[in-house]
Amino acid sequence: MRLHAKIKITLTLNSKFSTLYMEVIKVENLYKQYRLGQVSTGSIAHDLNRWWHTVRGKEDPYEKITDVNNREDSGSNDYVWALQDINFSVKQGEVLGIIGRNGAGKSTLLKILSKVTSPTKGNIKVKGRIASLLEVGTGFHPELTGRENIFLNGAILGMTKSEIRSKFDEIVAFSGVEKYIDTPVKRYSSGMYVRLAFAVAAHLEPEILIVDEVLAVGDAEFQKKCLGKMKDVSGEGRTVLFVSHNMVSIQALCDRVILMERGVIKIDDNCDFVINEYIKINSSELKQNFNYLSLEEAPGNEMVRIISMKVFPENPFITQDVFIEIEILNNSHYDGLYIALDFLNNQEIIAFGTSVDLDVTTGKSMKARCKIPKHFLNDGIHTINCYVNSNTKALLYTLREALAFDVKDEKRELGYLGKVNGVVRPILNWEMVKK
Repeated sequence: MRLHAKIKITLTLNSKFSTLYMEVIKVENLYKQYRLGQVSTGSIAHDLNRWWHTVRGKEDPYEKITDVNNREDSGSNDYVWALQDINFSVKQGEVLGIIGRNGAGKSTLLKILSKVTSPTKGNIKVKGRIASLLEVGTGFHPELTGRENIFLNGAILGMTKSEIRSKFDEIVAFSGVEKYIDTPVKRYSSGMYVRLAFAVAAHLEPEILIVDEVLAVGDAEFQKKCLGKMKDVSGEGRTVLFVSHNMVSIQALCDRVILMERGVIKIDDNCDFVINEYIKINSSELKQNFNYLSLEEAPGNEMVRIISMKVFPENPFITQDVFIEIEILNNSHYDGLYIALDFLNNQEIIAFGTSVDLDVTTGKSMKARCKIPKHFLNDGIHTINCYVNSNTKALLYTLREALAFDVKDEKRELGYLGKVNGVVRPILNWEMVKK
């Protein structure tokens, strides 16, 4: 009896373990082709030509001439790959972030997963019900009331009326639109629309929740509420796919992130690494210094000119002091300037600021340098905003993203994957306190 009991317990634990790490989404060799400006391939002749090649077992004739998805290039023909050779899988309970520039293919991928559109070729395997929030008003009928749309969405997800009723009060309370629940949703604001739509999608217990950028429509309080709910959903063993341009939200919610670029997956890795690489790609070439020989070309106005600015050493390690040097020309009537610098991390959060009074008279220039001690900046990309004020603190000129530089961590360069939390990481003094 004891032997049988042990075997039974072992099998139960193994079964539960395998369920938690089971793949619920698997995408293999996924492609999506569009013809620009047209529906389908645009003509019966093209459709028949494609069908005839398929019947004969030949390659689609239009795949050969299809351009890469690049919105900045006019291209040479009417066909474009919105997605190319997409391969990834998502496990149950995982929160996967998807980031990338506009036109990278994020929304197209989510539409295919949500079965709003079909792929040109490739395989998608999904286990479980999917609730999608792709754009404002997704799945809602504008003529129906909020109450009716809750039941309509529940029915689409395959839920019974009794199941929907059991969640109804919770949905309405979360959305905060109780006063308007019996009003047709066509009279809702975009924010109210999203509040109710997210509440429905999150509370009707789908196995997979897909959320596009629509949460940006909601206010800050509701966005925070939604992030908390998505964390709860993943904690219950359900899967979340989250697309956003807000890197703070991505970092707060996701452990793993996919970076898409021109219809392909560029990077699939842990959150901090992918966000940092995304910032690097967007920055392309970090501007670590500038020096203008011509005053007319230097940034500024008739009152002040920033002649030069630089960071050194280039791409420092956290174990090195970092110096910021700036040269300013004062053409104003003020006998003195007040310079302020803000340092922002890769999520555009201000890490800290510093300032200095310069005793520079009208018509003269002056160079100043500040030192940031080693072990103060966290690793990653940092951007500097520069503000030039008069000695009476009147703002004269603002230069945003004046410089950008990358601080490296030797341990991470050698393969250490962890990252210290926070926008700064100073080494503080600790003392042992005797009892």
